[in-house]
Amino acid sequence: MNKDIRQFLIGSEEWIFIPEIILRTLLMYFVILIGLRVLGKRGVKQLSVFELVVIIGLGSAAGDPMFYKEVGILNAIIVFTVVVLAYKLTSHLVSTNKKVETMLEGSCTCLIENGKFTLNSFNKESLAQDEFFAELRLKGVSHLGQIKLAILETSGSISLFYYADDEVKYGLPVLPALYATKKQEIKYNDYYSCAFCGNTELIAPTKKHNCNCCGRNVWVKSVNIKRVT
Repeated sequence: MNKDIRQFLIGSEEWIFIPEIILRTLLMYFVILIGLRVLGKRGVKQLSVFELVVIIGLGSAAGDPMFYKEVGILNAIIVFTVVVLAYKLTSHLVSTNKKVETMLEGSCTCLIENGKFTLNSFNKESLAQDEFFAELRLKGVSHLGQIKLAILETSGSISLFYYADDEVKYGLPVLPALYATKKQEIKYNDYYSCAFCGNTELIAPTKKHNCNCCGRNVWVKSVNIKRVT
């Protein structure tokens, strides 16, 4: 076989190392399964920051001994054991010390309250408006007037608490076609929502009207349709 092709396929190792790679991979596969079983059953989206670090650390420890002959399996198992024990210790500290829990996992953040954004909280998060609107649409929300409370959990998921159908009010639409119809001049007496903060007001015709909450002057016509569930 051409030397370059051989180098491309198996690097500097001999063909006899291939069965060893298979055995190493199978061993590390079962070590990973055991490690994840010890860590718990939460899904990837529910992982906290430090749990994600643990998963990445375990993956790194598992990869090298699979195909590097000079990295011993025992070394990898020792790394796994130390990482899992460190995780268990950290979990214990998180469950017994509120300051440690807040430091490692953060705290939940209120993003929407009574149909409009809570700007101070929203600005602290790196969640882009388009991304947030997409999350709302996936949960069947068409405008902010349907939402009483939206909370960004420490896991990264968003919890929504809705108004009852008879309590739904006018709110900022999150559907792309409706949100795109922004305007500064108000030509008709109607309900409009601030495109920045979601504050909704009944506005008479005017060339310019500043939002009572954030002072901006770009508006989107509000809607008050009920949720379809």
